[in-house]
Amino acid sequence: MPAFPSAAARAAFVDRRLAELYPAPPIPLAHRDAFTLLVAVALSAQCTDARVNLVTPALFARAGTPETMAKLTAADILPFIRTCGLAPTKAKNLAALARQLVARHGGAVPRTFAELEALPGVGHKTASVVMAQAFGVPAFPVDTHIHRLAHRWGLSNGRNVERTEADLKKLFPREHWNALHLRIIYYGREHCTARGCDGTVCEICRTLFPGRRPPK
Repeated sequence: MPAFPSAAARAAFVDRRLAELYPAPPIPLAHRDAFTLLVAVALSAQCTDARVNLVTPALFARAGTPETMAKLTAADILPFIRTCGLAPTKAKNLAALARQLVARHGGAVPRTFAELEALPGVGHKTASVVMAQAFGVPAFPVDTHIHRLAHRWGLSNGRNVERTEADLKKLFPREHWNALHLRIIYYGREHCTARGCDGTVCEICRTLFPGRRPPK
């Protein structure tokens, strides 16, 4: 039997406990402004943040603004990011993204979801991270860790990331979203990993579902 009878009660515990564990969670991708964050997040698809942080210093030293990156071709960008997953596609997208920022947005990263998602290689998750972490707009980007933990913690049914995002937005206060999505990521990496916890091992899983036996 769950220790908390409702998803709302479980969410309240998760919110409180993660704030204790990670009172000021840093953004894991190294960046210096909205543009470099956008590039780093775009590179992080199918790639670890640690790997992205290894390749971006050289890339940003060569092209750290939309104007300088817009002058590069995909072939110019590829050597900098070759060790990232899907590198050829990402190189094409980054070159096109930079050109579009210069041509349509005066070299500035746009501040709306619609404009961000219209950029090459930028999906809803990437746009959400930029809106939340660059511009402070409440958003709840759902990555693999958040999707996994939301299911294990009985906060969403795990059907798809869109459903998970909608469920989490209903359960948690809007003003907590930006910090909370980072807190869940850090907890998922450190304690409730894909292999290190099956829904019965980590502190939060044990607290929420002390009687759970089958893996979740």
